[in-house]
Amino acid sequence: MFAVIRIRGSIKVQKKINDALEIIRLHRVNHMSLVDDKSRKMIEKGKDYVTFGEINEEVLAKVLEKWGRLPGRKRLGTEFLKEKGFKDFAEMAKAIIEGKKKIKDLEIKPVFRLHPPRKGFERKGIKKSYSIGGVLGYRGEEINKLILKMI
Repeated sequence: MFAVIRIRGSIKVQKKINDALEIIRLHRVNHMSLVDDKSRKMIEKGKDYVTFGEINEEVLAKVLEKWGRLPGRKRLGTEFLKEKGFKDFAEMAKAIIEGKKKIKDLEIKPVFRLHPPRKGFERKGIKKSYSIGGVLGYRGEEINKLILKMI
């Protein structure tokens, strides 16, 4: 499962790239969406506007606890966990990553609104690829460090 975070805005973006980002539900900067491996081509289309990588269970549990929302902007709580059959957020995160449950089936909003990262982005800024010291593109397991800075 990939975590995809939109880094750059929508000014002067080609229509096909903007459409791909809308399909992934990334309409605004600092929004994160969870995407399965089937949508890799959509992510690759928007690689100059997003950063992405494989999210782990601990970070997903923290994101669900802090930024998970139900329709009506209600927070996820212990009542919701009991209703869905989970004892804590870690168990829910494990089920989501393993593919046993989907966020859509749990009725959780699919987009997480994050803060800008504490201490800022990488040194070269938001217009360069991660491989040369910037922020954009594929970063693998390093996405978890960025998400923790944005919680």
